[in-house]
Amino acid sequence: MTGSAAFTAAGNWDGGFYELALELGPGGDARLGRALTALGKAAAVPNWYGSRDREPHEQVPVGCTLDSLRRYRHLRGIATLPAGTPVVCGLVAIREESGIDWLAFHLPLGALGSADPRVGGFPFEDDGTFTHLAWRQPIDNWLADIGRQVFADVGYSLGLIGLEASGEAYATDVTDGPPGHRGVGYLIPTDDEIRYWPATR
Repeated sequence: MTGSAAFTAAGNWDGGFYELALELGPGGDARLGRALTALGKAAAVPNWYGSRDREPHEQVPVGCTLDSLRRYRHLRGIATLPAGTPVVCGLVAIREESGIDWLAFHLPLGALGSADPRVGGFPFEDDGTFTHLAWRQPIDNWLADIGRQVFADVGYSLGLIGLEASGEAYATDVTDGPPGHRGVGYLIPTDDEIRYWPATR
């Protein structure tokens, strides 16, 4: 495997994580396990692995399960972007001391930059014109669709889409809606549906 889909390619896992981060709410291990299953299905990643130091063909798939996540702490696979390009991806859970659980499906910026030169030095090469939205919007819309599918299966308190989005905001922060100018996208439950507010900057 080469390019943006190579586990061992120099730089593919660098630069931070562009992610769909889900604040799961109460439910503990049972809810986290169900969310893992739903997210793995929605993201359509064929297989998950425990190590990024070997290529997929050199290791045995581990399954998108809570047991796998506990053992390896971080699951890795290969996702297909909306444009059809394969990229390395990952799944990780963040379990805060307050009891809030986050589940994040992420795309490393290094791999995204290998797949699309427009990524450049994001977020540090921002000249104020927000040209990065051109490559972000198709990915954001795809991640939002994944978030909608997970919500239909499991439900959650809040979804965020963007760079290192976990903990950028909490459900309790957006009871009146998201900020008007926002660097991340928001997936906010409304009754039994999810509403998506895309990033504006």
